[in-house]
Amino acid sequence: MRKKVGFIGLGIMGTPMVSHLLHAGYEVMVSDLNQAAVVALVEKGALAGENPASIAAWSDFIITMLPDTPDVKKVVLGEKGIIEGAHEGLYYADMSTIAPTGAIEVIDALSEKGVKCLDAPVSGGQAGAEGASLSIMVGGEQSVFDEFLPIFTVLGKTITFCGAKGSGQIVKACNQIQVAMNFVGLAEALVLGTKAGVDPAVIVKVLRGGYAQTRVMDVRGPKMIRRDFTPGFKSRFHYKDLNIIMKTALDYGVPLPVTSVVHELFAAMMAKGNGELDHSGILTVIEDLAGVKVQTKEE
Repeated sequence: MRKKVGFIGLGIMGTPMVSHLLHAGYEVMVSDLNQAAVVALVEKGALAGENPASIAAWSDFIITMLPDTPDVKKVVLGEKGIIEGAHEGLYYADMSTIAPTGAIEVIDALSEKGVKCLDAPVSGGQAGAEGASLSIMVGGEQSVFDEFLPIFTVLGKTITFCGAKGSGQIVKACNQIQVAMNFVGLAEALVLGTKAGVDPAVIVKVLRGGYAQTRVMDVRGPKMIRRDFTPGFKSRFHYKDLNIIMKTALDYGVPLPVTSVVHELFAAMMAKGNGELDHSGILTVIEDLAGVKVQTKEE
């Protein structure tokens, strides 16, 4: 008997994730505020769910992939939410990036209904979702992780059990610190080199061949110097993640001095109205500070 998977949240990552599940032979019931996304997946073989409660009642496994903590709480705990359709033996994984405290709150509420829960945020952005190559960081009980693992392997390549509930979100916060710093460091290098008269294509080529090489540079460096900020992961979502990181640091009493500066740089980007740009668009903030634009002279 095929496993029934409910999936709520059909954005630029959720939609390709559902497509992979359908291709792997799972029955999938979907829901999203964007009905066009629902229709597109129904045409591929998915079922349209009436609301989160009805999807939960139908499902063996249910996944949420939503923008922020309030969205997850509303879908899970709100009127006609997952909790109203929850049943003994249902497995739930939130693959959104939300506050660790919010993840634990949702898990605790569903656990009282007999639902077996995980927090399982992902890294890899749109490209990772489309290529089924996401990195998935999972918190919860090992036995629940083992049951969910066949589904996770359809969606990602690096799947890591991180520990107790909430630990997936903690590791995701750590990931987002490092990614943001990589972008800001690359932006500063490109702006300095450009203002000094060096073609940024040369800078990227040299840095990619040495100790400064990062995946951020490999994937986004060539696009940044062509001023292509088409989003693979929108800046406003990374800013949201940085807000979560700063709150989590406060909760645990951990000073994050450099992350605090990066947070303010992303805040400046939001103030400029550039939240829809890819997070590599943080380059524009550093450019404004220096009074220069980075663009390669190469064709």
